[in-house]
Amino acid sequence: MTEEDIDNLVVAQAGDNSAWEAPVQVRRGEPGTISIPADLAARAAFLAQVHRAPGVEEWLTRVIRERIELEEVAFAEAKRDLAGKDDA
Repeated sequence: MTEEDIDNLVVAQAGDNSAWEAPVQVRRGEPGTISIPADLAARAAFLAQVHRAPGVEEWLTRVIRERIELEEVAFAEAKRDLAGKDDA
């Protein structure tokens, strides 16, 4: 099925409760850990201080979150551009 077919099916079944499975409960897992090379950790610690972050972990979390948001926007734009080329 194409993405459009799936969207149309979901819209058609939106009001039909028998078409849906029971809700799934999801819980956030334990926080994960990552390891980075010592020199990179030292550079991150320095920049966290420059930015007056409360700690390197908080600063890295913010930087990673910002980068992920940028990557998601870029991915969405690239996907939209590819879809536009397919339509042309």
